[in-house]
Amino acid sequence: MSFDSIPVLDLSLARNLETKPAFLESLRHALLEVGFLYIKNTGIEDELIEDVITQGKAFFDLPDEKKLEVQMKNAPSFLGMNPSSANILLELKHARIDLSTPHPLPKPSDPIYYNLLAPNQWPDPFYLPSFRRTFESYIARMSTLSTTFTSLIAEALHLPSTVFDRFFDRDQQHKLKIIKYPDLASLPADQQSQQQGVGPHKDSMLTSYLLQASHHRGLQAQNLNGEWIDCPPIQGTLVVAIGQGLEALTHGVCASTTHRVLSPAAGQGPRFSIPFFQGVSYDATFEHVDIPKEIMDMRTMLLEKRGLEKRDDVEFTFRKGKWGHLGEATLVNRIRSHPDVGKRWYPEILKRVREEKERAEAEPKGPEDPRRGLNGVGEVGGRTEVVV
Repeated sequence: MSFDSIPVLDLSLARNLETKPAFLESLRHALLEVGFLYIKNTGIEDELIEDVITQGKAFFDLPDEKKLEVQMKNAPSFLGMNPSSANILLELKHARIDLSTPHPLPKPSDPIYYNLLAPNQWPDPFYLPSFRRTFESYIARMSTLSTTFTSLIAEALHLPSTVFDRFFDRDQQHKLKIIKYPDLASLPADQQSQQQGVGPHKDSMLTSYLLQASHHRGLQAQNLNGEWIDCPPIQGTLVVAIGQGLEALTHGVCASTTHRVLSPAAGQGPRFSIPFFQGVSYDATFEHVDIPKEIMDMRTMLLEKRGLEKRDDVEFTFRKGKWGHLGEATLVNRIRSHPDVGKRWYPEILKRVREEKERAEAEPKGPEDPRRGLNGVGEVGGRTEVVV
């Protein structure tokens, strides 16, 4: 039997030696059987959360010319504002701005994928004087939270709490998006019958933490029966999604779950969402963590109980053999998702990406698996899409 609800874990229990074992048991269940969970009592102040939501929404009220001053194609870092039609892979009907842990510009001698490490494009402080301070503070707090939570994941798998540390840089880059999903009434007439805000996908890297910044439903996770399970906003929580990076590092023990977003119905107003994505060093090579036998046995028993085999559907960023470092794969993934940025800054790589896509599309297609996403597919554009 697959999951039919999303578990809620109280992070304060992990801070108490008496309650921590029960917390780790609940976390292990969520990791092996669901891949999606809520966490509450995160330790992040309510005031900061409210400021993040207020400032995030305010960005979309800026004049269009001010938003375009920070559009993504201005820089090779893939940071900045992405208008509704720029990302072709996720059926996007929303606008967003991408921010990250700040870094200086790379040196000319650095690998090309270091272009992903760069300063943010901040909106004009005359219009949003508190925006930068608010989001730099939130990113810093979420960086600490995600590192702490990853250490708890390790302990839940009967591993040392520091086992994942080698995959992080000392000044590790993490990413954040502020997303606006317009309601259907505000879309062009030919799109108003389409409910999809973001198509079925799995997140990249290790873990992501979603702040649902408005009252709207719309986020759904897919269980192994192919059913879509609602993840409604719950006050005081973050939604944690396990990424494909963690699934790859743990030999598939940690489940990365397909999820999607439905656009708000006409008249409900826009939905706002602020996900934080825990990063991994771009210099990382493709390794695995040695998982204890008793944990591997738990995973095997769960799959056998459901009559399923583990599918090798890990997104191409984490496949061995093709790439030397994670940064190479990540850069190509970004170019695939944002060809307007690729055309301006990486035309030769974009050309190769398009040629590979043409060759792949010419190959015969295998049978579809009914457990893999909306309408029988868990992929978008011919592959598992990663929101990065």
